[in-house]
Amino acid sequence: MPDKKPIVYFADLRAGQKRNLFDKLDTLLEKTGIPDRFRKGHLIALKLHFGEKGNSSYIRPVFVRRVVDRVKETGALPFLTDTNTLYTGTRGNSVSHIKTAIENGFAYSVTGAPVIIADGLRGEDGVRVKVRGKHCETVNIAREIAGANGLIALTHFKSH
Repeated sequence: MPDKKPIVYFADLRAGQKRNLFDKLDTLLEKTGIPDRFRKGHLIALKLHFGEKGNSSYIRPVFVRRVVDRVKETGALPFLTDTNTLYTGTRGNSVSHIKTAIENGFAYSVTGAPVIIADGLRGEDGVRVKVRGKHCETVNIAREIAGANGLIALTHFKSH
């Protein structure tokens, strides 16, 4: 049986008085069918990039809150997550990573969801998962992402 092709939804960033960015986000969320995908008690990872200290290339926390609220409406338990970085910066371990996330506005009081770094304190906590890949039979997945009941990828666009 052939693999099902993924569906990608897109909304441009133009906004006006009749249709703002929150309206566009709500339309995208409706198309994903969140109420049909998640159940009460499901642990749902919202994978995003919290940004490095001093940069601004990340999805704003107020938009993340909108996604969190939609997931919570299903009774599921969303959490914000990313993995630690291999390069030097403010996201190389979970303590600095969470501190950076909070400084960039990803506090529970803003987003309504806790921050959990998916690959542990030092970025070494993962599980081997079998895949039907062309080049790999198994891949290492961050433990807290592998253990979640669902995943929503909140991807930011960087054109590089």
